[in-house]
Amino acid sequence: MPSVIVGTAGHIDHGKTALVKALTGIDADRLQEEKRRGITIDIGFAHLELPGLNGDTLRLGFVDVPGHERFVRNMLAGIGGIDLVLLVIAADESIKPQTREHFDICRLLSVRRGITVLTKSDLVDADTLEVVRLEVEDFLRGSFLENAPIIPVSSLSGSGIDDLKRAIATVAAEVPARDSNAIPRLPIDRVFSMKGFGTVVTGTLISGTIRREDELGIFPKGQSARVRGIQVHGQSSERALAGQRTALNLAGVTTEELSRGMTLAPPGMFRTTNRIDVELSLLPDAKSLKARARLHFHCYTSEVIARVLPYGRKQVAPGETAFAQLRLGDPLLFLPGDRFILRQFSPVITIGGGRVLENMPPRKIKDAVAHVEFLRILASGRPTEILRAHIARTDAKGMNLAEAVARTGMTAQQITAAISKISDLVRVGDYFILDSVWQSLRERLVTVLDAFHKQNALVAGISREELRCQIPEASPEIFDHLFDDALKSKAIAQAGELVHLPGRGVTMKNEEAESQRIIETAFASAGLAVPFLRDVLAGVKVDKVRAQKIVTLLLRDKVLVKISDDLVFHRDALAALRRRMAEEKLKAPKIDVARFKDITGVTRKYAIPLLEYLDRERVTRREGDARIIL
Repeated sequence: MPSVIVGTAGHIDHGKTALVKALTGIDADRLQEEKRRGITIDIGFAHLELPGLNGDTLRLGFVDVPGHERFVRNMLAGIGGIDLVLLVIAADESIKPQTREHFDICRLLSVRRGITVLTKSDLVDADTLEVVRLEVEDFLRGSFLENAPIIPVSSLSGSGIDDLKRAIATVAAEVPARDSNAIPRLPIDRVFSMKGFGTVVTGTLISGTIRREDELGIFPKGQSARVRGIQVHGQSSERALAGQRTALNLAGVTTEELSRGMTLAPPGMFRTTNRIDVELSLLPDAKSLKARARLHFHCYTSEVIARVLPYGRKQVAPGETAFAQLRLGDPLLFLPGDRFILRQFSPVITIGGGRVLENMPPRKIKDAVAHVEFLRILASGRPTEILRAHIARTDAKGMNLAEAVARTGMTAQQITAAISKISDLVRVGDYFILDSVWQSLRERLVTVLDAFHKQNALVAGISREELRCQIPEASPEIFDHLFDDALKSKAIAQAGELVHLPGRGVTMKNEEAESQRIIETAFASAGLAVPFLRDVLAGVKVDKVRAQKIVTLLLRDKVLVKISDDLVFHRDALAALRRRMAEEKLKAPKIDVARFKDITGVTRKYAIPLLEYLDRERVTRREGDARIIL
């Protein structure tokens, strides 16, 4: 059953609520103060089913908004999700201030369809009614309502109501269906408690589908709640579809924790933000909007204070359209394409509006010209162009599927389909990156290693973590895939913990090779009574830094073994010691320090570190003051 949301707009006391009641039989004024004062203060709701043009049934949800200028903020909370508008103008008063402001709001929100309704037509004669019609036609000229029906009605007598219903059915048939396969979002416009049910929220489901037992996140609070029950246009249902007036009975949350302006959406999928890049337009009769000016910002049911920072200019002139960043007083959930209204901070009047382009912009823009060009693509590009622009902006960090969903509001399936049409993208694990960036990273990996080898001829290679630090522009995930791909293609090689270029390693000059021989011979000939390392290095032919690198090579190749901070032994000496301990075990399985000194001929300075080394190597095991030879 097709569902369409119809909103009213117009000046106070022009008969919007009476018109909704005449159409639906439902009094949308639900507050006692509204009934006492005879005006609509807050948004009200009603529903109606009409025969569709194709023989189906058309389900209409009505959002009735207040017309008093003091309650325009409430009007804005209801008008954001409508599909068509009934612009209500009383025949006995014609166009008034809130008629103009409400109509401006509809245009700024990009409402595309509607009907003009001349209410109270029974209070004027035919000539007056015709004059009002001509005034209205002139007022609407050049707008989306220029060729739309203008229907006179009387909510009191019912005259013209059937004509209006037929016109609504005709216009509603032109409304494109909202995407029920998109990600669900429900801006909350009412919160209340119902006896026997608990917490209930209502709103217009602007996209997707919500089902019973779904878990929904509450933005911006970060909580979640379970959908215990659903009503659509006053009837219980197993699911709510995009474009339907929806009431949800929520479990796991109280009415005190919820308020108008919050949004329900899948938990963990999106992030709230207090910065958005937008395309905004000022009304022709607004004042110039200066950089950093404070504004009232309205989007769907939310309202916050914002500051505006236009890109590439100090102010936006009346009637102009510009790119800007809005800094919001509180974080909210936005997706690209969301439309908003801007009202002057004081006096509070509507001055403009626009749409969200980027929901996670950086705080500081390094290249303003490039950023504006990026926003142009977001404003007018196709999905493939928009996705590519987002991925290009991430450079070597890459963008994964979850990030793409959060940045664009597209489903994972839509993103996958769009990306398959972009020829110069590379999928790296869960990430997408431009092919040119990927190839540049591969070249940089090799370049970094080549530079390392040239600067460190006596070092066999660099650790993986050091190599990662040399390429900080790549995210850890991208680097891991880059590294593994380079290994697989043999662009790089790895020996133990060290990474090097194939065929590259330690290259020694004559004096360095001679120094290595001197160091190794000094320890090999010493047996277990080894000299201090510093004394050996003092006798080589290279500087201290290169000498230390040669020692590091000998230690890495396990030619030398360091058993304490001060003592280094040749591997042959330690191997001989192991054999000697095996021979001693045949004589007596226990050995103390004195016996160890006797059989090795070393002093206590060497004996204790050597015994501790044998303990670590599990050649011996200490028991009290003695060792068991294992």
